[in-house]
Amino acid sequence: MATAVAAGAFGAHGLEARLSAVALGWWHTAAQYHCYHGLGLFAVAWLASRGAPVRVAGWLMVIGLVLFSGSLYLLALTGLRWLGMVTPLGGTAWIIAWVMVARAALRDAPAA
Repeated sequence: MATAVAAGAFGAHGLEARLSAVALGWWHTAAQYHCYHGLGLFAVAWLASRGAPVRVAGWLMVIGLVLFSGSLYLLALTGLRWLGMVTPLGGTAWIIAWVMVARAALRDAPAA
């Protein structure tokens, strides 16, 4: 979460004069999703502390952070368009991770 906040602040204050509006948009999206999935890792940790089998989901969230946010950060800084092809792989990792987290949370929920 600290790196997500730092990346967002760096984009807003350190890169605004250096990047185009489009590149700043990529940076902003990367930082925003970085933050969301940093919080998601807290959910994974909480479920794991309750014995839920979410280890793979946690790793998929980390992989998603690297592939999705990482590719967008690099795309914004370098302009290397091929990095945009990596971004959906991170998004796919996140989707799978969230489905796994939801399944674990539902299994862990008290019966009504």
